[in-house]
Amino acid sequence: MRVALAALLVAAGVASGAVEGIVINRTTGKPQPGATVTLYKLGDAGMEAVESVKSEAGGRFRIEQTPQGPHLIQTAFDGVTYNHMLPPGAPTTGLQLEVYHSSANPGAAKVTQHMVLLEPAEGRVAVTETLIFENHGKLSYNDPDRGTLRLWLPTGVKARVMATAPAGMPIERAAAPAGRPNVYKVDFPIKPGETRFDVTYTVPLSEGGEFRGKVLHNGTVRLVTPAGVTLSGNGIELVGREPRTQAAIYSIQGSEYAVRVEGRGALRAAADDSEDSGPGIQQILPRIYDRAPWIVGLALGALMAGFVLLYRRSTAAAASPPPRQGARRG
Repeated sequence: MRVALAALLVAAGVASGAVEGIVINRTTGKPQPGATVTLYKLGDAGMEAVESVKSEAGGRFRIEQTPQGPHLIQTAFDGVTYNHMLPPGAPTTGLQLEVYHSSANPGAAKVTQHMVLLEPAEGRVAVTETLIFENHGKLSYNDPDRGTLRLWLPTGVKARVMATAPAGMPIERAAAPAGRPNVYKVDFPIKPGETRFDVTYTVPLSEGGEFRGKVLHNGTVRLVTPAGVTLSGNGIELVGREPRTQAAIYSIQGSEYAVRVEGRGALRAAADDSEDSGPGIQQILPRIYDRAPWIVGLALGALMAGFVLLYRRSTAAAASPPPRQGARRG
């Protein structure tokens, strides 16, 4: 009896200690064999690969490991990797990992939001450009040669690009020359869902405090300044202010713009000084692993997250026709 009980306990331990499930191809709606599934341990040193397997016929996979602490499952298929977090205590069996076929054609993927935050001080301006891709299709847009994001950057600028996949965490990506003056490309797949890019750099203001930019997509662009900083120029219009920090949001016309920047200020300082009146400009990132070095330094990207909702509201308001005079209220 004791021997049989011990055998059952061992078998149960093996079963519960494994990481297993199925890979589903959301493009076809069927199980996907041949995908590479890798288990990573997350710690102070970053991501450490534990074990890799291939999904079998029927999309099944199994990794004979017992995860302790936070782990990540990465599934590679058709040139793109997809992440699945395993927080401490989360189930490790019966997992369903999603993948998609990929294409170098953008398809349904497009830039729907583009915000440019200008924070001037002492003859220079710190710039944070936040671009959001939305992909409502069933293919991942992936073009390693030409890049999925194209940027125009001022001459001599070295920009830092942080990319965030749907339900993912920000990771750094290089901005490489794209073969045209001041144009750079970023290689990062645009998966179905929402993908975000945060581009940061600092440039000197020209004489007269002028800042120039160029847009390489068909989406709407908004310029953002902290309280105390104003913009002026042809084709620029103030469309609203963020209630908590009083940051200003401007619309622009055309694919190129030149604005005169007056005043100085920082959005981070405005957000820190404002009263705690509920969700505002700042957003706290989930603390999956507080000491992990790859989480440190992401606050700047989170600072812009609060503008997404305000951006959508201002865009919707601009697109809505004014109410007809004499219309009866419901």
